[in-house]
Amino acid sequence: MRLASLDPDGPVAAEIAELWWILLALGGAVFVLFLILLVRGLVKKSDTSQETANRLVLGGGVVLPLVGVTLVFALTLIAMRALPVAGDSDRLTVEITGYQWWWDVVYPELGLRSANEIYVPVGTEFELRLLAADVVHSFWVPALAGKMDLLPDKTTSMVIEAAEAGTYRGVCAEFCGLQHAKMAFRVVAVSEADFAAWIESQGRIPADAVDEPGRQVFLDAGCGSCHTIDGTSDGETGPDLTHLASRLTLAAGAFPNTPDHLRSWVKRPQELKEGVAMQNIDLPEESLDALLRYLESLE
Repeated sequence: MRLASLDPDGPVAAEIAELWWILLALGGAVFVLFLILLVRGLVKKSDTSQETANRLVLGGGVVLPLVGVTLVFALTLIAMRALPVAGDSDRLTVEITGYQWWWDVVYPELGLRSANEIYVPVGTEFELRLLAADVVHSFWVPALAGKMDLLPDKTTSMVIEAAEAGTYRGVCAEFCGLQHAKMAFRVVAVSEADFAAWIESQGRIPADAVDEPGRQVFLDAGCGSCHTIDGTSDGETGPDLTHLASRLTLAAGAFPNTPDHLRSWVKRPQELKEGVAMQNIDLPEESLDALLRYLESLE
């Protein structure tokens, strides 16, 4: 899984990384220059005239900083001009809504909805439309792009492209409450063929799960009032669970999606991620086992 912003795998992140290295070099050069001047001033007795001293102050205190700031500003503008601009109707669009503390993912043109995972084809620009449902969040995939805030009252946009296939970790980069550190997501870049297969799989209702006894437990326990499962429930306040078993993680990247972690998460979410909307549930072991079998069948 890739996270490093200075080892970019997308053109947007590459522009940002290149600018960062240039700024680091400029900052280092300025630091060394002033260190040399400081040491020289400490060890050498000054016989400089007042006029020369005034020129040095003007040059080092005004002209040099002004040149440096202008250069940094120009380099930043060049980098910004190289970045793709949102608004191209031909791009794949993904709508991301940030909640405390998870991500709702919708593909409006494809009629698909997921949570905490964004599948995209390699080498294709895709546009993200970002909105917060509660407080301010910030969407950041370090290896692919810079940060973009999600605001409660305004939709923001950004364009991302993954140059290589792989799984990229993303995080919320704006403190948003108690479980801010456990609000992660994955961007999964796959080939065009694999992306088409993923679209087909996500468009299917998991028919094999419809008759599971655990489906009734899911409904009786009230899970469907918050969660959507196509063909079973239409809750809207929690993550869509239609294809839960196919996801890589649980609880917005907090745990791997394994049977043991799923059991722990269903039984005691408040102990594992205190403050989330999902409450601990007390079910007989037989009912819990049936519910977990049902959830694990949702591929």
